[in-house]
Amino acid sequence: MSSDNGRIKVGLALGGGVARGLAHIGVLSVLEKANIPIDCIAGTSMGAIIGAAYCAGLTIEDLRGIAARTGWWQVSRPLFSAGGFVTFKHLEAWMEDNIGQFDVRDLAIPFAAVASDLISGERVVLSEGRLCTAVRASCSVPGFVPPVEQNDHILVDGGITDNIPADVARLLGADYVIGVDIFMPALRPRLGPFSQGLAAIETLVRHAGRGANECDCLIVPHMEGRSYFKFSDYERLIVLGEEAALQQLPAIRQSLERAEAARQRPAAALSIASPEVGSLHGAN
Repeated sequence: MSSDNGRIKVGLALGGGVARGLAHIGVLSVLEKANIPIDCIAGTSMGAIIGAAYCAGLTIEDLRGIAARTGWWQVSRPLFSAGGFVTFKHLEAWMEDNIGQFDVRDLAIPFAAVASDLISGERVVLSEGRLCTAVRASCSVPGFVPPVEQNDHILVDGGITDNIPADVARLLGADYVIGVDIFMPALRPRLGPFSQGLAAIETLVRHAGRGANECDCLIVPHMEGRSYFKFSDYERLIVLGEEAALQQLPAIRQSLERAEAARQRPAAALSIASPEVGSLHGAN
């Protein structure tokens, strides 16, 4: 599938990772400056927040400004209940204030958020309905944040089933998918035996859905040991995203050029053959 003007369509698959996800802003910045088209975005958890904002029309500078003034208090509140310890109901209001009120289908760039059904364990692709609710569902870490009940599903964080939703980007129409992985594991010796357990959980989430294997290009910012919770590190996180995207930029350009050349070859062959076909019809 290609875009209306015939070029290769490029999609992004933005992975989850809480505050680490601010690195997605750096990746978007580099791709935009390099004139790499972004035709659709599929996002999980924090990747869904950044992806939704960009698809709604926010600029890179808008995103940087929001990152600078946003912390946990703006999107959450303590909640001590059977459903979790933190509520993300404030996240919906925050999104409406900073992004606007949208149906997922009405965004300027095609977008989908990925969540997980807590009971069936199935991935749920949210490509329609209220945008802020879809994003909240994609971010609702089970055990910490209450799930979102919607259409007979009990929805929680998409990172459980598909942390880098490359195939969802293809469902949105992408021919070439750039994935962004911000869930790199690391051992933390100061945590003692819990260090290995945490690293194991990070590895499981990172490979959930095996989306990294389905990307045409995978951008991996150096996030080892970086906090998932320090939104105040936004400047450094954005820079790490920029650095990783710049490293992959030559490969992305080369791949897109090859794909474009391959796409044009059949058209060129057809244009050469068509005069012969015409002459045969003329002879008849």
